[in-house]
Amino acid sequence: RIQNVLPRRGRFVRKMAGKKIAEQVVAANVDIALLVSALDGDFNPRRVERYLAQCWESGAKPMIVLNKADVCQAPQEKINEMEKAAMGVSVCGISAKTGQGFDEVENCFARGQTIVLLGSSGAGKSTIVNRLLGCAIQEVQEVRESDSRGRHTTTAREIFALPGGALLMDTPGLRELQLWDADDGISHTFADIESLAARCRFGNCRHDGEPGCAVKAAIEAGTLDMARLENWRKLERELAFLKRKVDPETSRNEKQRVKRLMRGVNKMYRDREKR
Repeated sequence: RIQNVLPRRGRFVRKMAGKKIAEQVVAANVDIALLVSALDGDFNPRRVERYLAQCWESGAKPMIVLNKADVCQAPQEKINEMEKAAMGVSVCGISAKTGQGFDEVENCFARGQTIVLLGSSGAGKSTIVNRLLGCAIQEVQEVRESDSRGRHTTTAREIFALPGGALLMDTPGLRELQLWDADDGISHTFADIESLAARCRFGNCRHDGEPGCAVKAAIEAGTLDMARLENWRKLERELAFLKRKVDPETSRNEKQRVKRLMRGVNKMYRDREKR
């Protein structure tokens, strides 16, 4: 019998899949989020940056787990690449099949903590659950060799008690993760870019060729990956679009801003024609 329902102390959420503009809670009351990717065709640092943004917003501590190290020819190269995107977040290369790297993961768990597994289908979350529990509780399926994608093996969220006293939540694979209310999460995930942007000559610098742009200088110096910058821009645009859909006032302000901009452009052309 349920005695009491405690208030939520952190939620990992996303925009509901599809066209509906609504929040969907994926997990709540979580201490550690294991962001699971694979070292095969599923490997995608840009997708993990998206997960990190929403994870930091939730209040859970993220940990990136790169599964299938046993089938990757150069796992350390991919781990190094992921560490550049992770900005200090722990990145562990593991093999749920052989048990490689699991000691490092389990050492991060403490009695009474709740850990959630998050990632796309085919990353091996169910196999990780079985390895952590020491028995085959979760059904597993093979992935397609053509694109390393898997079918949904886990169709509902389940919680398991780990031998060390922590709780482990398994979740269905997320085919898409659209952001929801993740301003602080983006700032945390891309703190390097935002720090550079603060040093640009102009406060409204778009980092697209303006003089004195510290972000552009970092790209040219090779200290910032262009793909990371583009992903930051993409997530910022996505969140701005969502705000306009959710908040009518934000939408009105954006329309007024565009109108003012267009009036300025039209005036510039009229002045040119008079010369």
